[in-house]
Amino acid sequence: MKIESRFLKYISFDTQSDESSLTSPSTEKQLALADFLAEEMKILGVKNVYRDEFGTVYGVIPGNTGGIGDRIGFISHMDTSPDAPGANVNAQIIRDYDGGVITLNADSNIILSPEESPELMRLIHHDIITTDGTTLLGADDKAGIAIIMTMAEYLYRHPDFKHNDISIAFTTDEEIGRGTDHFDLERFDADYAYTIDGSDIEEMNFENFNAYSAEVEITGRSYHTGAAKGRMINALSIAREFDQMLGDFKRPETTQDREGFYHLYGLSGTVAQAKMSYLIRDHDADKMDLLLSHMSDTADYLNKKYPNKPVGIKFNMQYQNMRSIIAKSPQIVEQVDEAMRQIGLMPNPIPVRGGTDGAMLSYKGLPCPNLGTGGYNFHSVYEYVSLTSMKKGVQLLLRIIKNNIAHNLTI
Repeated sequence: MKIESRFLKYISFDTQSDESSLTSPSTEKQLALADFLAEEMKILGVKNVYRDEFGTVYGVIPGNTGGIGDRIGFISHMDTSPDAPGANVNAQIIRDYDGGVITLNADSNIILSPEESPELMRLIHHDIITTDGTTLLGADDKAGIAIIMTMAEYLYRHPDFKHNDISIAFTTDEEIGRGTDHFDLERFDADYAYTIDGSDIEEMNFENFNAYSAEVEITGRSYHTGAAKGRMINALSIAREFDQMLGDFKRPETTQDREGFYHLYGLSGTVAQAKMSYLIRDHDADKMDLLLSHMSDTADYLNKKYPNKPVGIKFNMQYQNMRSIIAKSPQIVEQVDEAMRQIGLMPNPIPVRGGTDGAMLSYKGLPCPNLGTGGYNFHSVYEYVSLTSMKKGVQLLLRIIKNNIAHNLTI
C-alpha cells in the first residue's frame, strides 16, 4: 500500500482523546484504529503483535542478522487532540504545491497562506494534504504511524534488507499526557527508540521542556455589596492580582525558543472561591526552580497582604527534559544526523517547546529522541502534512537501520 493511501485510511478513524475521562484509553473509539493496525501488522509479517487493554499495540519485525546490530524501536501515537473536531475528516490533496494561498473552505473563507504559515515556502513542489477547514487532519500523529508502517511493509517486501529485530508500538492518549502511563518496556524490548511525532522532517528533538502544573486555590469572603467595605475579600480580584504579578513577559504568547513561561489555561470561581490552573515550562532545570519560587513568593506576598492567608498552591511535576538521558548515548543522535545527510536532508536539532512520549520513556529507561513527520499547524483546522516529506521519513528510518547494521559489522 502506498503511504498516501495508508495515511488517508488512518485519518478516517476518529481517535480524539478526552482529558476529562477516567478510563484508559480515555475514549473507546481509539481501540478501532488499534485493532486495525494490529491486523495490518500481522499481514506485513510483524511478529508478537499484541494489543493490550489500554489500547497500545506492540509488535516486532523479526531480524535477519543473527542478533547483529542494535534493537531499535519506533513509536507513534494514535490519538488526536481534543482542541479541534476530529471526526469526518475530508482531506484535500494539493499536487506540486506552487507557493500560493491554499483555500481550505471557500464557503467560510478559511485559507492556508505562506504569510501565516511561512514554512510553506520550503514546501514548493511538494504534494500537500490539508483538511477542508472544518476539522483537524490527524497528521499528529497518524503521519508518524504511516511512516512506520510503510517502513515495515518495505522490510516485508525486501527480505534481503539486513536488520536486527525492530520493535514498533502505537500508543493511545498521548495528547492528554497519558501516552506512556501503561507502556510495557519489557514487552517492547528495545535498546533505544525514536518517537516519530515531530513537525518538519529535518528536525530532530532530544531536548524538551521541564514541565510542572499548578493548581491555585483562593478562598475569599463574600458579603452583600452594600455592606462590603472592610469585610469582603474578593477571590476573583485576588486571582487577577496573582496572575498579573507573574508578569506579561513570561507567557506562551510572548516567549519563544528556550524561554520559559507560565500559562494560565483555566480560571473559575466566585467572590468566595476561585481556582486557577497553570502550566509551567522551562528547558533549564535551574530556571524552572526560579519560576516555581516566584510563584510561591507571589502567593506568600498575597497571603501577607490579605487576611486568613487566602492563596494556596499545589505543584505537580509532569515530565523532565530528556537531554541529560540522551547525552549518555550520543550515538543515538549521531546516527540520525548521518542518515539525514545521506538522504539529502539538513539536520536541524531544536528543543521542543512541549513534551513527548519520548521524554517520559527516556526517564523510564528507554532513551527516545523525537523525529519529524512533515506535519504542521497541529491541533487546529489549519493542520497539514507534506506527503513528500513523509516519504523522506520512510527513507530516513530505513537509512538509520541500514547504517546501524553496517557500523556493527565493522566493529
